[in-house]
Amino acid sequence: METMKLHATVAHVTQRIAQRSLPTRSAYMARLDAALQRPPGAQRLGCANVAHAFAALPGNDKLRVVAEKAPNIGIVTAYNDMLSAHAPFQHYPDLIKTEARKHGATAQVAGGVPAMCDGVTQGTPGMELSLFSRDVIAMATAVSLSHDVFSGVLMLGVCDKIVPGLLIGALQFGHLPTVFVPAGPMTSGLSNSEKSRVREQAAQGLVGRAELCAAESAAYHSPGTCTFYGTANSNQMLLEAMGLHVPGTAFINPGTLVRDELTREALRTVLGSADFKCPPLGRVVDARCIVNAMVALLATGGSTNHLIHWVAVARAAGIVIDWNDFSALSDVVPLLSRVYPNGSADVNQFQVAGGPGFIIRELLDGGYMHADVLTNRAGGLREYTGIPHAAEDGRLQWDIAAASQDESVVRPASSPFSPSGGLKLLQGNLGRSVIKISAVPDDRHVIEAPCRVFDSQEALHQAFAADELNRDLICVVRWQGPQANGMPELHKLTPPLAVLQGKGYRVALVTDGRMSGASGKVPAAIHVSPEAAAGGPLARVRDGDVIRLDANDGTLQVLLPDAEWAARDALPMPDALRQANGLGMGRELFASMRRNALSAEEGACSWI
Repeated sequence: METMKLHATVAHVTQRIAQRSLPTRSAYMARLDAALQRPPGAQRLGCANVAHAFAALPGNDKLRVVAEKAPNIGIVTAYNDMLSAHAPFQHYPDLIKTEARKHGATAQVAGGVPAMCDGVTQGTPGMELSLFSRDVIAMATAVSLSHDVFSGVLMLGVCDKIVPGLLIGALQFGHLPTVFVPAGPMTSGLSNSEKSRVREQAAQGLVGRAELCAAESAAYHSPGTCTFYGTANSNQMLLEAMGLHVPGTAFINPGTLVRDELTREALRTVLGSADFKCPPLGRVVDARCIVNAMVALLATGGSTNHLIHWVAVARAAGIVIDWNDFSALSDVVPLLSRVYPNGSADVNQFQVAGGPGFIIRELLDGGYMHADVLTNRAGGLREYTGIPHAAEDGRLQWDIAAASQDESVVRPASSPFSPSGGLKLLQGNLGRSVIKISAVPDDRHVIEAPCRVFDSQEALHQAFAADELNRDLICVVRWQGPQANGMPELHKLTPPLAVLQGKGYRVALVTDGRMSGASGKVPAAIHVSPEAAAGGPLARVRDGDVIRLDANDGTLQVLLPDAEWAARDALPMPDALRQANGLGMGRELFASMRRNALSAEEGACSWI
């Protein structure tokens, strides 16, 4: 494998993660090794079990997998046509099965997993199912693979909770080679910056519903992933950096010949070849692989949701990471891309400028990523510096990423947008939280102002509509953590806060909720842990308390004498609010998840 001198901090963080994880990683690998000792595929099962497993297969496929003991690839799909990003998956299984037959193998849809769109549920009670849908997806993945007749797996998923859920579930079957198969972004529509401008106008009442709906529909207009660099597209960047895709697959638009051929290549990859056997997923996802994902997230200004999701992913592989690790890496990893909301470009422009191939190449060459890792490809992580295209005969070829095609979108590590990753850990008497400052103006990195406390995002909107917030202000929105209501994203708070900031007020948000990859130019201390519902410090804050958010020093403090702060009681979550959070829209079924959820920094896991 390729060896290269690592940046000292990257090496140190990786070493401490590996050391911290020794007991849990060793136990995980012991389970994986035991699973690998069993007979392959259908040979593990009795005849009746085998008959049930393959009863519906066409005759030739049944002959292959039973008599000829051919590889049988399980497909776990998040297809539905409610999500634009997942609608293209409808025909993938047929394409994959046809390709499998060409190689003497079979493929079956092992199962489907739910996939919800945060864009549809944003600001509604349905959004309170969103975070925990990740764990439901992980469980559904485990159910799908529990039939235990597979020699490899293809995972079809793209969006926010879907990819982490699929990966967490797949890691329970880490003895199986696993390739992730995305569908690609929709083509560019109304620019993200113009969409945000119209949203801010609507928040001020300057345009009506018709104009707002027209703008939203022009932005989200066709099959494919949304084009801003939120959680869904961050997922794809991280999977490239982990070596779990076919190289360069992330941002190829759906419905193209290249996209279809990349899907066929995913099947060929999981089958392996005479020269290279696709390795078990659990061996690929080690501490170095997780650090590579963290570095890629920081270098691209990706979604803060992954400070929750990738903690959970790592735990599923027996690896323990925390926000100190992210913070230490962020201090040294350069910011190499600006994609909305951290810039004006969308992911299609990012791909044209160089995309994941360029970013990974620069990070490898700069010593910020581990090159000596297992991936799903024979060429290791260096192979992920290629950009795919179709040759005249239709076959895939990869061009090595050259110089940036647009330095307003991607830059080399030698001249980055910023010398650090733009993510800060905040600590103080209000707990631990994170802030994404890559899009926040430099003069807004420190905000000190009296606070206004809200028990819901709706209450903040009402106060904004009543012109009660026109001043320097820190808005505290509490009871938004995993135990309180499932930790919904609070995107709808961005437009009113952006309007206040645009008027010249110094404003910020402090919350135990999430803002995800759409957090932008307004400073926001998010994921505050422990959360208010668990007796965290936000439950002790009162209207008028002066709060200091200092992203430069990494502090989040209420400015009260220590004795006075220590003597103040934490308010309990209002019974009416707790009851309301648990009723309607299926929220009743998630009560045990809310009760058992770990903190945001522990991945908000409900299964540990």
